Amino acid sequence: MFKKGAIEGVVIKPLKKYIDDRGWLVELYRHDELDEAVFPVMSYVSETLPGVARGPHEHREQTDYFAFIGPSNFKLYLWDNREDSPTYGNKMVIYLGADNPAVAIIPPGIVHAYKNVGGKHGLVFNAPNRLFGGKNRKEPVDEIRHEDNPEAPFYLD
Repeated sequence: MFKKGAIEGVVIKPLKKYIDDRGWLVELYRHDELDEAVFPVMSYVSETLPGVARGPHEHREQTDYFAFIGPSNFKLYLWDNREDSPTYGNKMVIYLGADNPAVAIIPPGIVHAYKNVGGKHGLVFNAPNRLFGGKNRKEPVDEIRHEDNPEAPFYLD
């Protein structure tokens, strides 16, 4: 069903590490480089153990702003599940993390998952444009969890 190809609206932006004798620094996001529609309203960091995947899932309204900076490497899977998209049915797989630090901006309707393919615990930063569970966590969570459906067509290798 899905074929390899670019996905409209997905942005992959390399991150520059500024390295000196103290260590390194990376700018994760800047308001002057983002469209106002995707300005973050919250942020979090998650740790994923080696060999473990998160997803696949998608959001109806939320845009995710993931930053993969290490210390491990990840395989990011993306499927365009938007029937009205010119790239509907396309799938992308990208390696990001310690060896390729980058931001992935993932719009609503794009099914996504990532897997820690490195040998270390991996950190992923996310700054989505919607609050998890809405204001004061009193609204339904905007998430369709395909990982809970064994018949879903979204496979990780």
